[in-house]
Amino acid sequence: MGTSITSQKTRIFSWLLFDFANTSFSVMMVTFAFPLYFKNIICKGDPSGDAIWGASISISMLLVALISPVLGAQADYSGRRKRFLFAFTFVSVAATALLALSGPGNAIPAAALFILANIGFEGGLVFYDAYLPEIASRRSLGRVSGYGFAMGYLGAFAILLLLQPLLSKGIVPSNIPNLKLSFLFVALFFALFTVPLFLILRDTKGRQRRLTEDKKAEGLAASLFRSAREVGHTIRHIMSYPDLARFLLAFFFYNDAILTVIAFSSIYAQNTLGFTTGELIAFFMTVQTTAILGSVFFGFVTDRIGPKRTIVITLIIWFCVIFMAILSVNKHIFLATGLLAGLSMGSSQAASRSLMARLTPKEHITEFFGFYDGSFGKASAVIGPMVFGLVSAQAGSQKVGLASLLVFFGLGLLIMTGVRTSATTGQLPEQEDPLRIES
Repeated sequence: MGTSITSQKTRIFSWLLFDFANTSFSVMMVTFAFPLYFKNIICKGDPSGDAIWGASISISMLLVALISPVLGAQADYSGRRKRFLFAFTFVSVAATALLALSGPGNAIPAAALFILANIGFEGGLVFYDAYLPEIASRRSLGRVSGYGFAMGYLGAFAILLLLQPLLSKGIVPSNIPNLKLSFLFVALFFALFTVPLFLILRDTKGRQRRLTEDKKAEGLAASLFRSAREVGHTIRHIMSYPDLARFLLAFFFYNDAILTVIAFSSIYAQNTLGFTTGELIAFFMTVQTTAILGSVFFGFVTDRIGPKRTIVITLIIWFCVIFMAILSVNKHIFLATGLLAGLSMGSSQAASRSLMARLTPKEHITEFFGFYDGSFGKASAVIGPMVFGLVSAQAGSQKVGLASLLVFFGLGLLIMTGVRTSATTGQLPEQEDPLRIES
């Protein structure tokens, strides 16, 4: 029994390290350093840089939204989830390393590489998140999900701390060599800490392998066609899981707003409140700290009161965050806003992942997480920033753009109240809790 629990804890820790690894890409290449590098250096500050950057994010998210359900179904069917995760991770790491070759004037090649890198990062999350119900018992889903996001924010804090000397001179032309070196370091950091997952976690048998164990596997084209048919079947019958459908719709709206806040936080801080590069680094490191605390604390809260109630609480916190950001008149108030945003950011995402795991049929776990991370999660990242940008441009104020996000949070909260969490469509095994502390 003791050996089994130890083995389970090792599997969980290897899974957590992947979150530690990939968030280095998220904070450096999506949220903070590379967006400013792309606009100010690659595009030389030209206004067209905003359009190209926005298009790059939208294209990558849209492609992930389209392919994730099909690939998720294929992973469920073939039982080769880890191979898909490795392929997406490799693409992201390789493209990130190649971005170190980008420089002034080559916006299109850099945008193409970023699209590949972001597809690898976002697409890999589909297969990564789908491991959650396998490594955690029902009693520890909230905690393990929360630990994952906490490890992710710890990874973001670590990469910012490690790269602070390279970024301290600012994201300016005179600091290009150090900035390029920082992108290489992100790729190395990402690759290094994913290794334990690929060495320790094992694939379970997929439906294809269970049914044709002693037969030759069908061809790739036929297998993908079968997966696409399964996705079509899932879409046609999604209303057979009404609570899952309601949750996914609610998630679409409130995650839309959360991703928009993340995407525009550095631009808002610099353009509206005049943050310097050094102040931005300190700001994001501080936000990661409260995000770690929020993910861990609300992980326990989720297991205690349930993921639905936890999500409702965090959405109320998000309302406070938006109002505080709109009313911010100086950097100190915005810093306090960032602390509260960090607290709610990790907790709302962790609770959402936990609820998704509870409502998903076990036999379709990766496929449904494909809809969760892909179709709903990534498609919302296309719409939210677009709405924010249009409202902000028309009103001539980013604060009015922020106010538009209250509509998305409100819709998400309203729909969320109709989700019944007592009806669990996927019966997860009541295995012994590997995180239980013996008295």
